[in-house]
Amino acid sequence: MSSTSASLSAAAPLTDVKSEARRAGYRALAILSFAHFFIDLYSSGLSSFQPMLVERFGLSLAQAGLLAGALVFSSSLLQPVYGILSDKWGSRLFTVLAPAMAGIFISSLGLATGYPMLIGMVLLGGMGIASFHPQASANATARILESKSKWMAVFICSGTFGMAFGPAFFTYLAGRYGLEMTWVAAVPGVLVTVLLARWFRLAPVARETSNHFDLAALRAKRKPLLILFSLVYIRSAVQMVFSQFLPLYLNRERGFSVQSAARGLTLYLAFGGMGGFVGGNLADRFGGRRVILISMAGCLPFLALFFLTDGVWALISLALAGLLLLFTIPVNLVMGQQLVPSQAGTVSALMMGFAWGSAGLIFIPLVGWAADRVGLGTAMACVSAFPVVGFFLARMIDEDA
Repeated sequence: MSSTSASLSAAAPLTDVKSEARRAGYRALAILSFAHFFIDLYSSGLSSFQPMLVERFGLSLAQAGLLAGALVFSSSLLQPVYGILSDKWGSRLFTVLAPAMAGIFISSLGLATGYPMLIGMVLLGGMGIASFHPQASANATARILESKSKWMAVFICSGTFGMAFGPAFFTYLAGRYGLEMTWVAAVPGVLVTVLLARWFRLAPVARETSNHFDLAALRAKRKPLLILFSLVYIRSAVQMVFSQFLPLYLNRERGFSVQSAARGLTLYLAFGGMGGFVGGNLADRFGGRRVILISMAGCLPFLALFFLTDGVWALISLALAGLLLLFTIPVNLVMGQQLVPSQAGTVSALMMGFAWGSAGLIFIPLVGWAADRVGLGTAMACVSAFPVVGFFLARMIDEDA
């Protein structure tokens, strides 16, 4: 055999290996994105059920708020714990069992027999939501070598669309079959767990780097990580306040019906999901720093127009504000993972769940308190100015580093 023929025969298996690795990467992304849709769909279940739970159990607004706080705590603030544990132990069960756990406990809230049981079910369902995000986001694009921001955007946006679809889904089930029968919504979560058990495997890079939690690696990058975390926190504060108060604001101060106000929230979240996908694609072409600057500066005029205009123009401004504000979800996440790849799970938890949860715990009660004194629209408008700070923070990013 000639040397040329030998080289060709050796190159063929290598090409096959690369092709199979690429297919495995996209297959993992597709499976995890599908699972992410349902995980975040379940995360919106409590807000959908809450009016009915308040009526059934005679809950005070303080008790209802405590339920929401329990979900934020268990589903968001605990994510760094699961990120550390998944980086340390490297067990795929953090991802595999999450959809079933979230689905069973959140969908079955209508079967609770009292307030203590409600709290317990919310905490357990939130733990399922929390355990999924760090490890799944670390593995979603781990096998994909090119255009990571674009493909991470697919994973992130699948969750955003799940969250946008959730209120309509759970409200329909409860209205059609009654709160006692909403447990059937757990079926997709159980099936997704079966799918993950069959097909999901940790990426090789995740297995190699998930045997320890390395605080020194995080400390070495603390300045750029702090900048990225602060940017995520600012975006999360605006997003969480709008997600919580937008239907109430549209209904009470803009004269929308309850159904139309809910559709306004769906519009905002759906365009936010598209924004994440667009931002991820732009980051691969123009760099993450530039996309974050565009997001922080670009969302400001549309947030202002939303409060200053009425009717169709207000809704168009709301949609465009959501689109631009959520440009940065996959961008911040990928930049953080690339800073400390050996601690991808922990970084993912900090950039997603912890920032989201802590912003919600602080600013949702704060805006509620301020709304009682200056009006809900004024309080929300003040929070909408936060991206000004984000713009100047983004200028401090050293993308070359």
